[in-house]
Amino acid sequence: MKRVLTAAATLVAAAAVALLLAPAAQAQTQTQTQTQAERQLNVFIWSEYIDPELITEFEKSRGVKVRMDFYESNEEMIAKLQLGRQGVYDIIVPSTYFIPTLLNLELIQPLDHAKLTNIDNLEPKFRNIEEDPSNRHVIPYQWGTSGLAVRSRPGIETPKSWSIIFSDTADKGNFILFDTARDALGSALKSLGHSYNSTDLKQIEAAGDLLTRTKRHPAFMGFDSGVGGLSKVMGGVAHAAQVYSGEAIKASREDAGLVYIIPEEGCEFWLDVLAIPKGAPNADVAHEFLNYIMEPKVAARLATFNNYATPNKSAIEFIPQEDLDNKGMYPPQELLDKMEYMKDLADANRIFDETWTIVKSR
Repeated sequence: MKRVLTAAATLVAAAAVALLLAPAAQAQTQTQTQTQAERQLNVFIWSEYIDPELITEFEKSRGVKVRMDFYESNEEMIAKLQLGRQGVYDIIVPSTYFIPTLLNLELIQPLDHAKLTNIDNLEPKFRNIEEDPSNRHVIPYQWGTSGLAVRSRPGIETPKSWSIIFSDTADKGNFILFDTARDALGSALKSLGHSYNSTDLKQIEAAGDLLTRTKRHPAFMGFDSGVGGLSKVMGGVAHAAQVYSGEAIKASREDAGLVYIIPEEGCEFWLDVLAIPKGAPNADVAHEFLNYIMEPKVAARLATFNNYATPNKSAIEFIPQEDLDNKGMYPPQELLDKMEYMKDLADANRIFDETWTIVKSR
């Protein structure tokens, strides 16, 4: 509470005391300023991947200033960390199949679980992922799938299958595929009944041949990003595009003629995670942020904002029932059983890259 001094004598005395205390007050102010400057958090994240209101609330509740930088691919994120940005960021948001690369390059640091009191809120299946057993280096952030955004056509039944893309029918609507080797070849592998992560040379070559034939179909509109393909479907230019679930579900809520389909043959099941880069200048604040993201209501709001699924079991009670009932967001077990994480295939990655080069050049 602030005291107000009214008597003249008191004012004189106060002035004298102020002169005596000025050096100490100045030192205290400098210390407070320095402490406030140290309470920062530098986040490197995919664009439009977190509710800005959650950042504002974290800043206010923790006395932290958050600075956000954005990237559009895992490769871009790793490249910047390697090119002098290590020691700049406190939080990054990689996909699971990039965890081995981050560990091999020593770009992320172990987590201090004593500071992560909310970690038990996570679903058990996300507490021990293959790429990082026992969450030693990462915390699950969001999960989803890579399926198809499709515009319904009058009088034509839409199959829930990769045949929307890979059939040879003449009346097939215009379509678009992801412009990345693992995604495009992975979808072709699944349509042929193989693993998304196949390392079998003949299977990968067969997937490459299927992509080449598909590319030559008159309805093929090219390879593109998920956002680029989705915008063409929303604009009525394309009939179908390979997309990420959250983006397609959000679009379908704005456009009743657009649906998100998980192909019955299976597709990619992906998980993005939070990690602290090695040399992070504000590692303690980064742990606070991880713990904040794992708060049930925060995790629920994050999932609702992004239209992706939460790995936080304690958040489920705060998720709108409409979302929980959406099979595109929370697929039934029979569909999940046909999905696969994209894995780091080590030396086999070269086979995918070579096959992709052949596909793109033909």
